[in-house]
Amino acid sequence: MMKMLGQLQQSQQKIEEAKKRMENEFLEEKTSDELLKVIVSKAGRVKELDLKDELLEDKEQLIDYLILTLNKALEKAQAQHDAELESVARQGMPQIPGMPF
Repeated sequence: MMKMLGQLQQSQQKIEEAKKRMENEFLEEKTSDELLKVIVSKAGRVKELDLKDELLEDKEQLIDYLILTLNKALEKAQAQHDAELESVARQGMPQIPGMPF
């Protein structure tokens, strides 16, 4: 029982380390015409927005691009975040009879 508890604590520590690491791991998303580029962390924070001047001429297009591109980037970041945490958690889980890990 104590061994399992120790393994769970180690797993929790590795999960926390992975979360911190993902705060500094980034991914990029851009529009197909490359007028807008966003960079977000795997932790779901926007780091950078880069837009071409011509987007400033059309407020509606700018808003649409921002919403679509940010949502796409954040969805990718969330998927990668979840996959990495799941992987770390599976590695550190003790073997408990009846558990599907």
